[in-house]
Amino acid sequence: MSSTSTTSLPGQAGDDQRPLRHHTSFKLFWCASVASTIALQMQIVAVGWQIYQLTHSAFDLGIVGLVQFIPSLILVFVVGHVADRHDRRNVARLSSLVEALAAAALALGSLGGWLNREMIFAIVVVIGAGRAFSKPTMSALLPSLMPPALLPRAVAGSASATQFAIIIGPAVGGFLYVAGPAVVYASSFVLFTLCSVLLSLIKRAPQAASAAAPAKPTGASLSSVFAGLSYIRSKPAVFGAISLDMFAVLLGGATALLPVYANDILHTGAVGLGLLRSAPAAGALLMAVLLARRPLGARVGRTMFIAVAVFGVATIVFGLSRSFPLSLLALMILGGADMISMVVRSSFVQLETPDAMRGRVSAVNSVFIGTSNQLGEFESGLTAAWFGAVPAVLIGGIGTLVIVLLWIRLFPSLYQVDRLSSR
Repeated sequence: MSSTSTTSLPGQAGDDQRPLRHHTSFKLFWCASVASTIALQMQIVAVGWQIYQLTHSAFDLGIVGLVQFIPSLILVFVVGHVADRHDRRNVARLSSLVEALAAAALALGSLGGWLNREMIFAIVVVIGAGRAFSKPTMSALLPSLMPPALLPRAVAGSASATQFAIIIGPAVGGFLYVAGPAVVYASSFVLFTLCSVLLSLIKRAPQAASAAAPAKPTGASLSSVFAGLSYIRSKPAVFGAISLDMFAVLLGGATALLPVYANDILHTGAVGLGLLRSAPAAGALLMAVLLARRPLGARVGRTMFIAVAVFGVATIVFGLSRSFPLSLLALMILGGADMISMVVRSSFVQLETPDAMRGRVSAVNSVFIGTSNQLGEFESGLTAAWFGAVPAVLIGGIGTLVIVLLWIRLFPSLYQVDRLSSR
């Protein structure tokens, strides 16, 4: 370490040796991710509890997920084109400001008493539009800040930021909700604004100029806008990695029904809901820290499939549990397994994608992730409305296991991926 020059540029041998904590841009990125994710998770708890208290409808909880997903689906190709043609720092910063304004509207509506079911859905659409731009842009920004050799560790380190925030955010949101939803939303406004400020402080690395801020942005064309989708279709292993996560989490999305479990099955109230929301992130954070210190070695493809299978089994255990501690443990295991899958998938996709296309590929990937998360919440709410909350969770967990077996047969090249660092 002593031979590393402090003036090394990203991509040089000395820079590849430096710990992540010595990369100022990465630290700013990490802190911005923490602030943004805490704000979002606080909002999710408040919106979910507020909607369920207003309507007592599992179906409406699913609608919250659906209206978050629709903007991502509509804007997917626009988002990717913008992220590849404009300064990604500025795109992410402006997206955070949009989310901050939405949080302010929720706070004012709660204080003024005019925030009904329909108004919440409308504001959640705006939040979804902000996330449609911020999430893929942040994902595409990270590789341009780091040497390629450090990317798997940076992805794990960034994921640890997200999971740390997902632990803190729901728990804090649950406790703050006792003072009223407006307090939660106002706190989210402050954090989203902080995220925007931190992103504006990130300095662009000289070699990453084309990725972060192209010198000569080109105009949009149909081939350019749809290039991300075409690239993914041309790479079976990349398509398999992205779609595996989409279908597995789409079916195993038990988190949308946590308000039902907290209120009607486990009887824990808003504070318990916050803890249940935090549990998957607690398991994911522990796993992310472990992966940042001890990156995965050989046979990472097989490891990813095993992790998704564990995710499905943990979902089934949670669905059957009537014990609050057991439910927390099942959700922690679920989160840890999902983290292994996410680190492998994210590193693999980013390393397989040319930097000039990372924005468009990340945008398509974000829609797949949004499909698995938000549309998965809608699927869970709809299934729960038909069959009940417990059968809905069990169906999802069993479906996840079926997807794992099917994808191993459909994408053998993905199952056989050995090491990420050698790609």
